[in-house]
Amino acid sequence: QVQLVESGGGLVQAGGSLRLSCAASGSIFSINEMGWYRQAPGKQRELVAVITSDDSTNYAGSVKGRFTISRDNAKNTVFLQMNSLKPEDTADYYCNAEVLIDTDRTTWHGWGQGTQVTVSS
Repeated sequence: QVQLVESGGGLVQAGGSLRLSCAASGSIFSINEMGWYRQAPGKQRELVAVITSDDSTNYAGSVKGRFTISRDNAKNTVFLQMNSLKPEDTADYYCNAEVLIDTDRTTWHGWGQGTQVTVSS
């Protein structure tokens, strides 16, 4: 019903920047919340940042001041601008969304396939 497709990952040196994008498509009536999570090797998936439909944001303490989450409602897309990247930011980054389905107004909650971010020291 709904697909989330991430892009923008890659390899960057410490101190550099990357911008991740996640586009939602399918049977979308509206999108409540979109967010980014990450999972490093051997670690649990953790919240990076979320943004609600009224543009309220929440960040993990480790990225506050360095990462910025934003969304383009017209394009059903969420972005994560990552600046001052550190080696400890290395992880697979996953998009997450809570979507109201247009056909039956049920709620769909799912994940994208992930995009890899590697920060070298």
